[in-house]
Amino acid sequence: MNLLINLLGLALIVGIVWWFWLSKRAAPAAVAPAASVIMVKDGVYEPERIQVPAHEETTLHFLREDPSPCAEYVVFADLDVSAQLAVGEETEVKLPAMEAGEYPFACQMQMYRGTLVVA
Repeated sequence: MNLLINLLGLALIVGIVWWFWLSKRAAPAAVAPAASVIMVKDGVYEPERIQVPAHEETTLHFLREDPSPCAEYVVFADLDVSAQLAVGEETEVKLPAMEAGEYPFACQMQMYRGTLVVA
């Protein structure tokens, strides 16, 4: 019986690690424009891919519905930009002008993940 419980626990741990850090979620075909609001809820940013123009400063709008501490910050590590997101309030995140490319963003625990597409 102990062996079965240990195997179930190990399977659960492997499943959690795969879901949050190893799974490659399929990129949606459509890319949302920067003017839309990015919802923060249920473990994902919606939309998770946002397109902005290259060489222009950009303001993104985040609306956090998830009260968990994981969703408290959004971090653009490549741009050295982060912001604290208040629950139930829209938060503006100003980004500098960027070169074309893809810039990942995430919560501080890397569970919420998204991509900023600069074109």
